[in-house]
Formats: sequence, C-alpha cells, structure tokens
Amino acid sequence: MEEAIVLVKDLRKKFRTHKREAGLLASIKSLFIRKYVNIEALKGISFQIKKGEIIGFIGPNGAGKSTAIKVLSGLLFPDSGTVSCLGFNPWNERERYLSNVGVVFGQKTQLSWDIPPLDTYYFLKDVYEIPDADFKKRLNYMIKILEIKEIVKTPTRNLSLGERMRCELIAALLHNPTLVFLDEPTVGVDIIAKEAIREFILKLNKEQGTTFIITTHDMGDIEKLCKRIMIINHGEIVYDGSLQDLKQSYVKTKFIDIKFSEPQEFRFGNYDGKIISKTKIEMKIEVRAKYVNKIISWVLKNYKVADITVMNPPIEKIITQIYKK
Repeated sequence: MEEAIVLVKDLRKKFRTHKREAGLLASIKSLFIRKYVNIEALKGISFQIKKGEIIGFIGPNGAGKSTAIKVLSGLLFPDSGTVSCLGFNPWNERERYLSNVGVVFGQKTQLSWDIPPLDTYYFLKDVYEIPDADFKKRLNYMIKILEIKEIVKTPTRNLSLGERMRCELIAALLHNPTLVFLDEPTVGVDIIAKEAIREFILKLNKEQGTTFIITTHDMGDIEKLCKRIMIINHGEIVYDGSLQDLKQSYVKTKFIDIKFSEPQEFRFGNYDGKIISKTKIEMKIEVRAKYVNKIISWVLKNYKVADITVMNPPIEKIITQIYKK
C-alpha cells in the first residue's frame, strides 16, 4: 500500500472580517463604529493523500477549499490542527518544502509579463538550482507534450489565456516536484487548451508518479482526471471517496436516449418518468434508476428501436444535490 504523503488532522481556520449594511448611511457609520464577525473557513477537516493520486478538491464559492489549499501550500497559517506534506510542516519549513512542490493559482501568474516564458524558465532554473542536463531534458519533454515550441518564445503579454496556462504548468513543474497544487487550471481556456492541459497532467502522473491536488469548478476536469474527489462545504468535508461510488450513491434517476427505426408516437405507460426532449424518431427521458431495466424491456417490446443509450445525470447535478444537503 502506498504511503500517505499528505496528512491533515483537525485543521481549523477562522477569519475576522468587517461587516456593514448596504447604503450610504451605513457606509459613513462604519467609519466610526465597526462590526466584526468571525467566519469559520475550516471546521476541523482531516484527510490523507497517497503518492501518485490525482485528487479533485471541489466545493462552492466560500466553502473553504481555497483556504485549505493555501494552508497546504504554506501560504496561510491555520489556527489549529496538524499538517504534514512530504514530511514537512508547510508554513514552518516553507523554503525546503516549496522546493518539492509546484503551484499554479488560476489567474496569478509566475511568468514575467514582458519577456517570453522561456526566459522565465532559465531564471527558475537558477532559483531551483536545476542541473543543466536535467533542465534541458525536462523542459524539452514538457514543451513537446504541450506543443508550445514557438509559444514559449513569445512575450507573455501576447499569449492567449490557454497558451499562458500551458506555459504556467511548465514553470510550476520544471524542478520536478513530487506534489503539485492546481487551482482552477483550465478556467477560461478554450476546449483545445483544456484537453492539452488534462492530457499533460495524466501523462506526468502516469510516467513520473506526480501527485496532483486540483481545485476546479469544471466538472470536465473532475471526470477526466480524478478517480477520487473530496467535496468541502461550509468548512467541512462532506464527501471523500471515488467518483464512481459518488455516482452510485447519489444517482436516483437516469437518462435513457431512444432512437426509433421509424417515426413513432411514444407514450410512457405506467412508469414514473419525464420526457426531456422528443422528436418523431428520437426521445430522451428521465426515469427513476430502479425502473431502467423494466422500461427498456417495455420499450423494446412495444416500439421499433434502432438504439438505446442509458446515461447518468451530469456530474454537476449530483454535486449540486450534495451541496444542498
């Protein structure tokens, strides 16, 4: 069994923030009398992560996921609890710890704006004291996978968001970190760039055993990359397990896509269900999961069918159910 490289126990963090009512009068009043409230961003979360895992760390805005990632990456001090990442305390041993991790935080670039990413890479080579041979081998390897041979020679300010995010990944991974934090790595990028980034992450994970912790609102990232997900809401982890188990536990309905071999007038019969879309030759229905096999048998018996496909509801819908609970 793989040893855990991230150990988190009873992690807690509160923020004290200023609160005021809306309006001009309240704004003026707040200059003299301030009201403060304590917000519990993390309420004693605990978990472990093994080497080589790709973890999807998800939750709604304000759920606490960014706070947790910032503590794990050494950017925030917690109020209490213990954290061990790669054997280090992230905030007390920051310098030695950060030489073993990579970080990409969404819109916050580590590339110099006015020079090409390639120049930044050479600067990072000196910062991390990467040997020449290792640097060239790793840089060329990642440039080839991400297909950005000419892009890295272009000033950062002239790159599209998708091009820049691919360059950011190289900057975060040049020193061959064991653990990588990715905060919204595909936010705002086009579909081609998304696919390139996802394939890059999977390839490094498979070939080099790199561990990734990914926060994202893009469920495509979760389904493509993560076998295990942790869902955080109101500062608490409300689910920690496999994506497959999540679907089995929370999927109460399924979608059936029926293609008829000739135009049909479809009627539901005695089963509990709902028609989502309908034409003369194709229909999509939503039914309770326990009735799927019976409905398929009934359809095949009563209609001329060319094809039937059964699908789970979108992962977004399943996650939303958990947030509401």
